[in-house]
Amino acid sequence: PRRRAVTVAITPASGLADERVETRVAGLGPGQPVTLRAVAADERGCLFQSCAHYRADGRGELHLGTDASHGGDYTGVEPMGLFWSLAPAGMERPYQRLVPRSTGTPMKVEMLVHQGHSLPGAFPGPVVAKAEVERWFTAPGVRRIRLKEGGVRGSLFLPPGDGPFPGVIDMYGDEGGLTEFRSSLLATRGFASLSLPYFDFEDLPKVMKEFKLEYFEEAARFLRRHPKVKGPGVGVIGTGKGAELALSMITFLPEVVAAVCISGCSSNTIADLHYGEMTLPGLRFDMKKVSVSDAGVFDTFEALDDPANPANSPCTIPIEKAEGHFLLVVGEDDRMWKSSLYAELAIRRLRQHGKENFELLSYPGAGHRIDPPSTPFCQVAMDRVLGVPVLGGGERKAHAHAQEHSWGKIQEFLHLHLG
Repeated sequence: PRRRAVTVAITPASGLADERVETRVAGLGPGQPVTLRAVAADERGCLFQSCAHYRADGRGELHLGTDASHGGDYTGVEPMGLFWSLAPAGMERPYQRLVPRSTGTPMKVEMLVHQGHSLPGAFPGPVVAKAEVERWFTAPGVRRIRLKEGGVRGSLFLPPGDGPFPGVIDMYGDEGGLTEFRSSLLATRGFASLSLPYFDFEDLPKVMKEFKLEYFEEAARFLRRHPKVKGPGVGVIGTGKGAELALSMITFLPEVVAAVCISGCSSNTIADLHYGEMTLPGLRFDMKKVSVSDAGVFDTFEALDDPANPANSPCTIPIEKAEGHFLLVVGEDDRMWKSSLYAELAIRRLRQHGKENFELLSYPGAGHRIDPPSTPFCQVAMDRVLGVPVLGGGERKAHAHAQEHSWGKIQEFLHLHLG
């Protein structure tokens, strides 16, 4: 009898980027070895791919939710492994991130089933089935409004419906510019989210030289006053430098009542921060403490001046003054800087002042940039400022699990403290 055709089914075929998909293959021979490959391209046409080795069960079927990968880019039962292990294809420049530049179009991922087991980077066997899946960063009905409001720049994402919705300001790190995909996903999850750039965007400062907290205050006041935003206060979520700015915002701005700080420092770093007559000087990076591997990858782990050194106390953010609540999210294998230590210093400072207004999510094996679920892991990424590959740390699978777990916890925290 002729064997039925091999099929691969992905459900939903079109869905939200922070949700799991179900991948099933049918029509294989019992125990047949296959390589599953995912292929995607970014907006510039750069190709990313991943692969994993599977064996069909006795009925010639595969289900990525229950069947383990035996090799390739990951092993074990990982329903979303092919998504979070996407990395630049062999012919592309290495160390690039697969991050959506525009939130209005889906990321398209092609799923291919190849005969036999082929190693990552090797030429795979013949294709026996394929399917395409769309990963959307915005739900239908979410509105995106580009902002030029006084001095504030960025994009406001509003959920469908009348609201009012809890309001959140969203900031990324020292790469600068406008990164919108987390904001659009937050709006999809019911938050009015302001994606806030703070340098290297439109008429904002080109480089991180110094910042005025008044800019962030204006953004917080704009969001709090917006008719679709619930009061009385707003939240802020930041990664890296953005996390540290989030700590300063909740410390000095009464409008901000909840702060999610991902891989941040509890002192002000690099650029001086001014607020009225007050200045928090920036901790400096000592480039002599940067090590470079044989492959030319920069390790900045030891380079930031020690915030625990009493000589650096003027840089410390006095977070004990904050009336709101903190969620500190860190990867224990962050190699960009010592975010686990910085979270410890922050918690110690709060406790010394009798405060318990914090939660800590600390993830073994996770690296620096903990993004929404299934965002491809990038252990080394090109630094936009330095123009060199910088080690972010982390191990692929542990980092992916940290992204999935923290995303739910972040939403719970923001709903709890913003209503």
